[in-house]
Amino acid sequence: MTTLVWDYRREYENERKDILDAVDGVFRSGRLVFGESMYGFEKEFAAYHGIAHCVSVDNGTNALKLALQALGVGRGDEVITVSNTAAPTVVAIDAVGATPVFVDVLPGTYLMDTSQVAATITERTRCLLPVHLYGQCVDLEPLERLAARHGLVILEDCAQAHGARRDGRIAGTTGAAGAFSFYPTKVLGAYGDGGAVVTADDEVARRLRRARYYGMEERYYVVETPGHNSRLDEVQAEILRRKLARLDEYVAGRQAVAARYAEGLAGTDLVLPEVADGNEHVYYLYVVRHPRRDEIIEALKAYDILLNVSYPWPVHTMTGFAHLGYAEGSLPVTESLAGQIFSLPMYPSLPRDLQDKVIDALRDVLAGL
Repeated sequence: MTTLVWDYRREYENERKDILDAVDGVFRSGRLVFGESMYGFEKEFAAYHGIAHCVSVDNGTNALKLALQALGVGRGDEVITVSNTAAPTVVAIDAVGATPVFVDVLPGTYLMDTSQVAATITERTRCLLPVHLYGQCVDLEPLERLAARHGLVILEDCAQAHGARRDGRIAGTTGAAGAFSFYPTKVLGAYGDGGAVVTADDEVARRLRRARYYGMEERYYVVETPGHNSRLDEVQAEILRRKLARLDEYVAGRQAVAARYAEGLAGTDLVLPEVADGNEHVYYLYVVRHPRRDEIIEALKAYDILLNVSYPWPVHTMTGFAHLGYAEGSLPVTESLAGQIFSLPMYPSLPRDLQDKVIDALRDVLAGL
């Protein structure tokens, strides 16, 4: 059996009855859009985060895009973020007409190096967009101080950090807003696309609700500010409601797999994930590092293990963002990591025998290098 980085099928078999019941309930409800499931999920997701508002949308990219718009970020503005991230983080910035400005990441955790942010702030800077990467949180305290000093807003990219905490604060609740993706691979994943924004700000929530519904707030055909069609459908909302009740269980399952990897791979020359002080890591991905990464990945194919790299191409090196003018070497840590990092299989239903298979195969391959 081929071992994949992610596979939902075992989890589906465990939860099949509940998932199919969720779908059937929606189909029998007579309401496929803007119904009880969507509003119920929003209320419950907000409650999970201890925050006033959750506004659901159709995917994580639009969660970022609409959140930026709701926070007043647009053409001519600059948004400071990282290049070691999934492209949608930067695509969303570009989509609102703003310019992404990159800082490097820390070599241990791969998270935003917040010490570099102050030097990149200009009169055009409007937003700081930290990415809570791979399942753990950026230290937001330095960014909060900078935001207060310069009149900036903080938008947290929480697509990979459902349930993650730093010093007890859950991801998405420190900044002006937090944007989430519910893509199937996520810690809280739908059976298709989905996204949401959480915020404590009543006016930001109001703008988000208008923006996802053509610019309408309550009455159809009454557009207050031109918006989008970015609604979360009832089927995905109801599935997410059911799965939200198991989110802490999913996190615990991922943490158990991570602990097993840490134990089984100790003593090798593989660089294992570093957890920052104060962080509760939820292990959306289990990212390791080795200078001979490509050889290792190729060798593991003989063991029927297929691994992934997140991310092999930093965003600033992509053709679509060449116009930003970042030369090779401008983000040295990010660029170095791109040639060395790779992800081990990570999902809560990953059986122990497959965990052991990965550990044993990696130890064999590493010993032979």
